[in-house]
Amino acid sequence: MSQHLTDAPSTAAATDADAGRGDWWRDAVIYQVYPRSFADGNGDGMGDLPGVTARLPYLRDLGVDAVWLSPFYASPQADAGYDVADYRAVDPMFGNLTDADDLVRAAHALSLRVIVDLVPNHCSDQHEWFKQALREGPGSAARDRFHFRAGKGAHGELPPNDWESIFGGPAWTRVTEPDGTPGAWYLHLFAPEQPDFNWNHRAVHDEFRSVLRFWLDLGIDGFRIDVAHGLVKAEGLPDIGHSGQVALLGTAAMPYFDQDGVHEIYRDWRQILDEYGPVGAAGGRERIAVAEAWTPTIERAALYLRPDELHQAFNFEYLTAGWSAGALREVIDRSLHAMGAVGAPATWVLSNHDVTRHTTRLGNLPPVSAGQNPEAPPTQLRTPGDRALGLRRARAATLLMLALPGSAYLYQGEELGLPDVTDLPDEVRQDPSFFRAAGQDGFRDGCRVPIPWSGGAAPYGFGPAEGGPSWLPQPGQWAELSVEAQTGDPDSTLELYRAALAVRRDHPALGAGTAVDWLDAPEGVLAFRRDATGGAFVCTLNPTSSPVRLPRPGRLLLSSEGPAAAPDTRRPDTRRPDPLGTDGDPITGGSGEFVTIAADTAIWWAI
Repeated sequence: MSQHLTDAPSTAAATDADAGRGDWWRDAVIYQVYPRSFADGNGDGMGDLPGVTARLPYLRDLGVDAVWLSPFYASPQADAGYDVADYRAVDPMFGNLTDADDLVRAAHALSLRVIVDLVPNHCSDQHEWFKQALREGPGSAARDRFHFRAGKGAHGELPPNDWESIFGGPAWTRVTEPDGTPGAWYLHLFAPEQPDFNWNHRAVHDEFRSVLRFWLDLGIDGFRIDVAHGLVKAEGLPDIGHSGQVALLGTAAMPYFDQDGVHEIYRDWRQILDEYGPVGAAGGRERIAVAEAWTPTIERAALYLRPDELHQAFNFEYLTAGWSAGALREVIDRSLHAMGAVGAPATWVLSNHDVTRHTTRLGNLPPVSAGQNPEAPPTQLRTPGDRALGLRRARAATLLMLALPGSAYLYQGEELGLPDVTDLPDEVRQDPSFFRAAGQDGFRDGCRVPIPWSGGAAPYGFGPAEGGPSWLPQPGQWAELSVEAQTGDPDSTLELYRAALAVRRDHPALGAGTAVDWLDAPEGVLAFRRDATGGAFVCTLNPTSSPVRLPRPGRLLLSSEGPAAAPDTRRPDTRRPDPLGTDGDPITGGSGEFVTIAADTAIWWAI
């Protein structure tokens, strides 16, 4: 049963956010909150909406522009809430609809915008529509809202086609009909508890238009569209002809992904979004939609962002790029070109709730020499790698990402330098794909461990009481990584993020844009410049395992490794710089014409 707000005020009152400019999303830094792992307000070991609301001032002070909330809808939690039973209700484990309303209002009062997950490809097998379809049996109109098909074989005992679930095994499950006999099969590209909607049915379109308006009326600022590329399937549901079809974040062309028919759906949705926040509205703010679209190429992803469709799409090619100058420059150039062609901002992301944290991924790569282009690490890992090297690279990767034109996404806890928890006991794991053969690796729980806030013992401020429960166990050494432990420490990863976001917000050459000006640099090094009225900016990245000497680009603003950009020691009278540039130009002494950039280090420079 959908929940309803009692004595709810008008939409205008519920959307009293920072008026700002309409195109706020073109350079926004958006912070992903995985609600069950962010903050536990009631002490039951599960994060919840009141917990998120209480921590919103932390996000404001961090310097982000918006909060994206993973699903908190009513759900049996077969896939951590991505199996939705009621799109208009909050699951009791997270609170209720009033808590959601309170969160939106509190965020807006802090000038933070709120984006919520929308899951339109599939629902829960406990959704009322699907339960009705099972009750009413073959030939019922209720079944037309899903993909029910007769099986192959003499007695229908084989799946209707050879499609595989992303989580492993066939993408079809056979039902038992109301009379007790084996019956039809239904399609689920993910878990069996997640039946796919049939987007050729008008009622599905009408339902999601209503869902969009429900949350827009509550005051949210946009939607992150889960599996945005999966809604429409190829006509006739043709066989693929081979196994090992696609894994999570896979980009191979498939008849169930990235079909051209999805674009008509998003043109329809864009009209609704524009009703609530039309472009150029005086004092208004544009409502947005962000596509999670796994497409074969960046150019295909850009098609979702034409002016009459969605606003942004996650850049998975950047997330999966290798740690080398060549690989990074290629994906940056392709991203900027593809998005510029449709007038959309590029987006940049390093981690999310579906992949091993980038601190751990980068720590699993060997040292890189100039000219090398090693393969990118897998997105699912169960080995910790070199944690010190991984953190060093992750800090450098963050400065590179935040220097690029467009919008950036952060995943909760990355600002603390959290590694993936790779040694979780099998008995505590909850990722559904972990329990299915031949699926993707199923190690997503490692990036979903509740984050540490304070204190010397678990749950480290995640819940209200020391020694209280946590739905996944936290490592014993996380006390030193907590928000409390890192606050005020100039060498901490948290203070690096705070400083970088402050510079990004204030420097005229950072944020929105469509291009970078690549500069000459030693082999294996990236250097680019961005210009604006009021100032210019240079970012240098040395992703190799050796120090690199290059001409000093300007005044040092920020270094990923603290005092890691030193004047060339072969010149006389040099000194170590202040990494934050607080004593003016820190590169002084001698002529100061050259600097040495340490291995796996990024530097920001003011021109």
